[in-house]
Amino acid sequence: MKYFTIPELTASPTARRLKIDNTPSAAVTERLTLLVDNVLDPLREAWGAPIIVTSGYRCAALNKAVGGVKNSQHLLGEAADIRTVSDLPADNQRLFDLARSLKLPFDQLIDEYGYNWLHVSYGPCHRRQILHIR
Repeated sequence: MKYFTIPELTASPTARRLKIDNTPSAAVTERLTLLVDNVLDPLREAWGAPIIVTSGYRCAALNKAVGGVKNSQHLLGEAADIRTVSDLPADNQRLFDLARSLKLPFDQLIDEYGYNWLHVSYGPCHRRQILHIR
């Protein structure tokens, strides 16, 4: 883990506001580390600038509070929602295109709502599924 930390991947303003304990288990921490080592760090290295994690691991209570789906990979520590520092959809799209071109072993790469943010996951399956949610 060169560019990202476990606290960064578990931080949540919603959890703080609602006093939800979003501390990951050892198994979740291991999966977050795999996500970083295999996808996030290589992407950050290629991007050449910081990448912001807006949502990483979510315990069940936090996932429910933010309206996450019941089978979200965030619950397992296998997913992160990310964006560029500029937070401009055009830059987020460039980051998406880079992630796709690098042939990273992601499970899913999702453009969320016109590149407002990107969802990227890494788990036991490396489907390299690319989706666009409008």
